[in-house]
Amino acid sequence: MRRDDRDEPFDDLFREIERMMNEMMSGADTNVDFDSSSSVETGFGMDTHIDIHETDDEIRVVADLPGVAKDHIDLECDGTTLTISAGGEHHQYDERLSLPQRVNEHTASATFNNGVLEVVFESAEESSDISLE
Repeated sequence: MRRDDRDEPFDDLFREIERMMNEMMSGADTNVDFDSSSSVETGFGMDTHIDIHETDDEIRVVADLPGVAKDHIDLECDGTTLTISAGGEHHQYDERLSLPQRVNEHTASATFNNGVLEVVFESAEESSDISLE
């Protein structure tokens, strides 16, 4: 079989990686199958970058979400984990971030400008002592 190298030049490489992954996982019940032709990505891909900045007073999360409209972003926080769900025409982002310290999720503020999401939380106050009488 003769293959024109101009047609999908990385197919052989991807097939070899897939073969090696399947061989590594042969003891598991799962068979890894990579499909490089998918038009929709799930999860945060290589074009997305997330930074978490921590100070004594606040936690700041900055995430790049290219190709996403502001009204397609959903944020949830339980005080220790921030969940970012966002959808665009070619991407679907779903990420759970463990925050470095407990935050007061009720004081959170978020902005989205030019594909950059910024969420700011105040650090949660230490729990108060309970006196036993």
